[in-house]
Amino acid sequence: MDKVIQANDLKTRGISFVEKIIEKTGEVVITVRGKAKYVILPLEEYERLKDAELDSVIRQAEQDYREGRYRVETAEEHFKRLGI
Repeated sequence: MDKVIQANDLKTRGISFVEKIIEKTGEVVITVRGKAKYVILPLEEYERLKDAELDSVIRQAEQDYREGRYRVETAEEHFKRLGI
């Protein structure tokens, strides 16, 4: 069973169709006018991906700190530098 379905399939077949595909493939890609536009994942997989992304950002920030890639400035200085 393919993991790519058209948006119209979602409308006509419903969420039970999506659930069957997810059971077999782990995800569903929704196409709109022939182009992949959305991905449906089980919530547990989404949360795992978000946690992995956060862990990566934290590791990068820690490395930046260890290597001196940071600035000490006030909030006002920071906003001014960003042009806010």
